[in-house]
Amino acid sequence: MNKPLTPVPRSEGWLSPLRNSVFRAMWSVWLVANICMWMNDVAAAWTMTSLTTSATLIALVQTASSLPVLLLGIPSGALADIINRKAYFVFAQIWLATNATALMLFIAVDQLNPYLLLLLTFTNGIGLAMRWPIFAAIVPEIVPRDTLPSALALNAIAMNTSRIIGPLAAGAIIAAAGTKYVFALNMILSLITTIIVMRWKYQNYVSALPGERFVGAMRVGMQYAWQSNRMRIIIARGFLFFFQSTGLIALLPVVAKDHFQGNADVFTLLLACLGLGAIIAGTQLPRVRKYIKSSNLITYALITLTISSTGVVLAPDLWMASVLMMICGAAWISVANSLTLSAQMSLPGWVRARGMSIYQMGLMGGSATGAAVWGKLATEFGVVASIIMSSTFGFLVLFFIRKHRIDQHPLEDLTPVCPIERPHPSADIDMDAGPVMISIEYQILPEKSEEFIKLMAKSRKSRLRQGALSWSLFKDAEHPGKFVEDFVFNTWADYLRRFDRFTAEDLKMQEERHRYHIDAHAPKITRRVSAVIKD
Repeated sequence: MNKPLTPVPRSEGWLSPLRNSVFRAMWSVWLVANICMWMNDVAAAWTMTSLTTSATLIALVQTASSLPVLLLGIPSGALADIINRKAYFVFAQIWLATNATALMLFIAVDQLNPYLLLLLTFTNGIGLAMRWPIFAAIVPEIVPRDTLPSALALNAIAMNTSRIIGPLAAGAIIAAAGTKYVFALNMILSLITTIIVMRWKYQNYVSALPGERFVGAMRVGMQYAWQSNRMRIIIARGFLFFFQSTGLIALLPVVAKDHFQGNADVFTLLLACLGLGAIIAGTQLPRVRKYIKSSNLITYALITLTISSTGVVLAPDLWMASVLMMICGAAWISVANSLTLSAQMSLPGWVRARGMSIYQMGLMGGSATGAAVWGKLATEFGVVASIIMSSTFGFLVLFFIRKHRIDQHPLEDLTPVCPIERPHPSADIDMDAGPVMISIEYQILPEKSEEFIKLMAKSRKSRLRQGALSWSLFKDAEHPGKFVEDFVFNTWADYLRRFDRFTAEDLKMQEERHRYHIDAHAPKITRRVSAVIKD
């Protein structure tokens, strides 16, 4: 967990987060980093069209870029939560610069082939997998909560500004000098952003407790996401959205080259129009959200995206396709930014990097799978048919998930509080001692037992999200109305961490449980540490 930096005074307007000097510096890093990412992706995708005519291999460039986030999202998020985020950020930037250097050298000596290009695209994706959860976790720490929507919109604008600058720069360099110089510039920019991150005065919070174990941190992150109804819906919808929407993006090089008989300039134009539409929409999202609920905005934008995607490949000329690409970009950012904001607001600080990496895994999993599926269908039936099928799939998804809205589950108050008394054991307990079992006894009116059991179902989710290994509720067979709640933590240190993770929502739930308790004294708490038995 990291201490939030001192927030700047609240100010109105979607540009207000840029008044914060720390956010402004990190936003600049994010902008440049994404320019590098798009330059790399554009150069890799266009290089692949010169190495092979296979639509499947061309689409797999997108898969190779996205798959590392799917495979490494949880480990990367766990590392970002348990080690110094600044050092991890620097390492990720150096990794990306090194990968760009390797690509440049293989092209320079004319040793690049389609499969080596996919490998190096995959290793570049590893760097992106390391970097993304770090940035996702630090943004809510450096801006006030009430300006977080604007900060995330600015991040999305940076992302989509890079969609224009990156492809335009890459296209111009490819046309004038060759792809190796794109990777050379990528390397230089990655090193510059590394220096900026190194100069960042990061306030690292050091807990008195020992650091979380790597495997345990991954388990808790996955457990938190699974036990949060709201996060489960966000991740599922993100996966389906990217699965459907990636069809057009992954096949855009083929659309530009075959459908419009164009070159790198046409591909760059279409990609830039996508980014321009996203930028225009991104500046208006904070205002739009005052009038349209986030779930409704997602639905309307998805309908717009599916229709305009089909329109791009059915357009009679490039100019109409360019306008439709702008509409696609506006719809795309409306969905993606709404999902990201919902995910950020659903996660407390101590698990944010892990939660956001799992969310990103859902997005990239959908993107990687979708690119492979729509690329294969394009090989079998043609690009136009593949994109029409992806749009049809989008409409079907909207119909079947219409009842699974994010706002069905209210946003929880995740403000850290610690109203419960910490344990005072009679003797020192080793932090690695465990498992640790906590038992809480409740005396309930017998006629209220069913209501209490329903409430305890919510309590179960809360305990597991705090890191408990298991949870159980027992009825006393001899004393009507007596219940015992048991939950187990792996170690004594893991148990103590729950006090740092206690939120206002947990306090509210605790008060609800205690309202059912009719004894004059508070519910009895018993803590047991596993005894070591020697053979």
